[in-house]
Amino acid sequence: MKEERGVELRAHGYTCSQAVGCNYCEELGMDEKTMFRFLEGFGGGFGCTLGTCGALSAAIACAGLKKSTANLDRPDSKGQTYQLTRVITKRFQEEAGAILCCDLKGIHTGKVLCDCNDCVRIGCRLVEEVVLADTPK
Repeated sequence: MKEERGVELRAHGYTCSQAVGCNYCEELGMDEKTMFRFLEGFGGGFGCTLGTCGALSAAIACAGLKKSTANLDRPDSKGQTYQLTRVITKRFQEEAGAILCCDLKGIHTGKVLCDCNDCVRIGCRLVEEVVLADTPK
């Protein structure tokens, strides 16, 4: 598992989304600079708007990279990607307590449900257990 490497990347200045996605470049066939650039706007819940958690967004992006056939003439793989996306989102919500950055950070309630490092850990775990696994758990 690469959870702690994700936390280290975040401590090095990567966004939550970059900390998750850049962990899996080799497995997903993407170079790290491209992944880093691709995921940069997802940090802070879509550009610090406190929307959908960047760690969750990165795990979902990884599902697309893994499952998409990239058949531009006849897109035929989104059903597989959507299935993984639903599993990832459900499990993230169950483990973290929410999917929105503002809720996770307790912006409106004052109660932090899951800190950013733990969101990165969950995102990494979901990439490994759902996206990269032969049979998602």
